[in-house]
Amino acid sequence: MKEASENIDKWPDGLENSANALKERRSLSAEMSDAEARKVLASRSRRGFLLGGVAALAGIFGWRWLPEETKVGFLQNVFRFNESVTSAIFDPTRLSPQFPVEKVTRPSRVNGFLGIESEIDLDAWRLNIGGIQGRSSDLVLTMDDIRKLPKTESITEFKCIEGWSTIVQWTGIRFSDFVTAYTPWKNPEDMPPYVSLATPDGAYFVGWDTPSIMHPQTLLVYEMNGEMLTSNHGAPLRLASPTKYGIKQLKRIGRIDFTHERPQDYWANEGYDWYSGL
Repeated sequence: MKEASENIDKWPDGLENSANALKERRSLSAEMSDAEARKVLASRSRRGFLLGGVAALAGIFGWRWLPEETKVGFLQNVFRFNESVTSAIFDPTRLSPQFPVEKVTRPSRVNGFLGIESEIDLDAWRLNIGGIQGRSSDLVLTMDDIRKLPKTESITEFKCIEGWSTIVQWTGIRFSDFVTAYTPWKNPEDMPPYVSLATPDGAYFVGWDTPSIMHPQTLLVYEMNGEMLTSNHGAPLRLASPTKYGIKQLKRIGRIDFTHERPQDYWANEGYDWYSGL
């Protein structure tokens, strides 16, 4: 042991050495042959593998034995932590990649029919907007009101929380232009912190944080891949944004509310991440 303790002095000095920086306890063994060294390493590798396997099995079975409310609470804490980190680093001026039109995925994938199962009379469709400062009743808009705002096109990647993605050409108006045109708020900092959107029948609903929905690439869309929106893709008006997963990009918008309270969200109520940011 005397030789091993004396060899401690051979460790490099300075914080550039991670062991020094972390103030780890360590020692050097006496010199050994290659055969002896390989034997020690093999023994430690087997021991590490066995301990890792036992720990993994304990984790799996321990998770299965936990009450459902404990599991949900744990996942919600993870989601809240992820949200705090993602929202803290979110940059409202940073743009997602744009793609050339030849990269658009064809044919367009259809996914999600909550709130749009029934047919809709496009001529009778109206957009109801609540929570506007200074108004005692909803503001009601038609598609003509939407279309007269500056037309914007964006070709971005649509990402589904299920793991697949597709390149889509969106055409419509910036949500920020919509806010500027039809509300008294001219700066996102003056707005309520949340926005709620729902289908006309209220069957599907999502909640957004204001910084994300006011991002310049978040659009109220009425055309997709150079054609009018179809019913399956959310006609006559839907939300599209590269800052959130597809579960947040509501089809067939019938209602928008600006609110100071964190709004309900369909999939968050089912245990998914409320923020769902990219």
